[in-house]
Amino acid sequence: MLKILKYLKNSKLAVLFIVILLIISASCELALPQYTSNIVDIGIQQSGIENAAPKEIRQETLENLMFFMTKDEVDKVKSFYTLNDNGNYELNTKNKEKINELSNIFGIPILMLSNLKESSDYDINTFKEMKNSGLISNEQILEIRDKMTENFSDLNELLISQKSVLFIKDEYKSIGIDLSKLQTDYLLKTGSIMLGLTIILVICIIIVSLIASQTAAKIGMNLREQVFSKVISFSNTEVNKFSTASLITRSTNDIQQVQMVCVLLLRMVIYAPILGIGGVIKVASTKTGMGWIIGVAVGVIILLVGILMYITMPKFKKMQTLVDKVNLISREILTGVSVIRAFSREKHEEARFEVANKNLMKTQLFTNRIMSFMMPAMMLIMNIITLVIVWFGAKGVDLGNLQVGDMMAFITYTMQIVMSFLMLTMISVMLPRASVAAGRIDEVIDTELSINDTENAKDNELKNCKGIVKFDSVSFAYPDAEKNTVENISFTAKPGETTAIIGSTGSGKSTVLNLIPRFFDVISGKITIDGVDIRDISQYKLRSLIGYVPQKGILFSGDIESNLKFGGSCITDETMKEAAAIAQAKVFIEDKPDKYKSSIAQGGTNVSGGQKQRLSIARAIAKKPKIFLFDDSFSALDYKTDAVLRKTLNEKITDATIIIIAQRVSTILHANQIIVLDDGEVVGIGTHRELLKNCKTYLEIAKSQLSEKELKGEC
Repeated sequence: MLKILKYLKNSKLAVLFIVILLIISASCELALPQYTSNIVDIGIQQSGIENAAPKEIRQETLENLMFFMTKDEVDKVKSFYTLNDNGNYELNTKNKEKINELSNIFGIPILMLSNLKESSDYDINTFKEMKNSGLISNEQILEIRDKMTENFSDLNELLISQKSVLFIKDEYKSIGIDLSKLQTDYLLKTGSIMLGLTIILVICIIIVSLIASQTAAKIGMNLREQVFSKVISFSNTEVNKFSTASLITRSTNDIQQVQMVCVLLLRMVIYAPILGIGGVIKVASTKTGMGWIIGVAVGVIILLVGILMYITMPKFKKMQTLVDKVNLISREILTGVSVIRAFSREKHEEARFEVANKNLMKTQLFTNRIMSFMMPAMMLIMNIITLVIVWFGAKGVDLGNLQVGDMMAFITYTMQIVMSFLMLTMISVMLPRASVAAGRIDEVIDTELSINDTENAKDNELKNCKGIVKFDSVSFAYPDAEKNTVENISFTAKPGETTAIIGSTGSGKSTVLNLIPRFFDVISGKITIDGVDIRDISQYKLRSLIGYVPQKGILFSGDIESNLKFGGSCITDETMKEAAAIAQAKVFIEDKPDKYKSSIAQGGTNVSGGQKQRLSIARAIAKKPKIFLFDDSFSALDYKTDAVLRKTLNEKITDATIIIIAQRVSTILHANQIIVLDDGEVVGIGTHRELLKNCKTYLEIAKSQLSEKELKGEC
């Protein structure tokens, strides 16, 4: 959870605005049940009469009621009622606190007057005559009120209120007030308020959803950017540590999980506590005596969610690893589909994929089945709660302690509290997986790079770079390797010359080449360019000096032009075409209908291996680097094209250092110097002729590729 919240720290204003809108939404939603209760209790049962303080009352009735009031109460009542043109007293205030105070004053006198009307022994006129004749004083009348109040003590406030409403109804009928209109006006007024609250609620939720989606999308975009930037800066060591398939999953599926949870977090997780706490406060204010039901329900829900999360959390962690596995196998199968078909291994690969797929499916089914139990369990709890409330609420209604509307409001508030937990439960289904995903994302972002730029880079010393590459006692070992892959390598490659590296498979040729652009860093010794250690040069500057052609030609989706101009926007059309001509790619490009605008599929799958290599070579030439690195980049070319390309390259590229790794001796016959590697060590340096005489390893390689006649001619 904390990992997810960490991503929201850069969106504080948006989160604050969302919280404000959610508080407004919750206030509106929590207000609606009370208005529903009022419609039932006041609008329907009480004909729109809200309290015991009548809006209009006859003078005689008011005097009869004041007969049972204290002097202070009489003065207060008189101050809030004004005589109107009809000779009746009309309430002159709309202040709710004043009206509630008047209701408390009117309650007992209305009850006493109503009781006297129903009595056959006494009536109000009898009391008045007794007072006028001096048989009874005001103090004695108030004593009688106190005694009668004691008799009413077993009546609760609700029954007193209902008795008062019946009295006011009769009074309104006597005055001629239309009770139907009064009821309709109250219902329309309350309904309008509810409609207004609903509109505000809907508007707030729409705005919250919009902001939450935008914020989450921005978080997803930033995470993808951070992960991508980090991965781009990875050396081969870090890439091998995570695997390409895992990095793809972390950049896509994992970030999508986090983004989805961020939306729910902003929309539901923040809203649920606000709604739940507000519901508890509202339930407490209803004074129904059924608050214990909420406590039991919340306890059961927390227990249920806790058990389910305890069971599913380990499975959610395992699920992301299984997704990596499926992606890895899918990538391998799709990449090597031609090889799979050639060896008739379709069934084997299908079985391998099926195992990974089934493992993922079983884990997903397990978590889904457990989580699918949650919703019906929550609904069962909600329905049981409703049944319990109705059961105990009905008893309260029967005893006169509870109104139907209050019971309805209590049920609604209870459902809101339970729904707030249900919302948290829904997010809890996704939170474990998203938490795992966030950890995997952070693992990439927080990875310490094994290759970093020095603080005081010496880029300025290479403003007029010549391209002299020197290896000085260089050794290197791959992580976890038992011994060094290359050991004590020393040689110098000069501008205008071709340096070739040859050796048996696994001798360390590509490793030596990959040390120059710092795909790996040496563990001892140093590599310099124009006398500057490459570790003292920024990686951007270093690689801007290099034109690298990998062993496997890699092209990007787009067209031929975009691939040849991959080295930078400074490459002109003229430079591009010249590079294509040097790389012997111009012929097949010109034969295409769209020429340089011809499309290139992802990975260059719509061109042959030789064409792909030539385009890769042309891309490096178009960059006009100071140092060319060819990692067995001529292997897919026929001998004729190979020879023509090397000849043109030597003629056109005269001021750059060329380092070639080759398997074919014919490719490096005319190199200025050839470095022979065997088991990671230099066993010979010289020209082709010199090595035939002085290097046994080179002679063995040459014998395996050249005829006796060719060897004798060279010797």
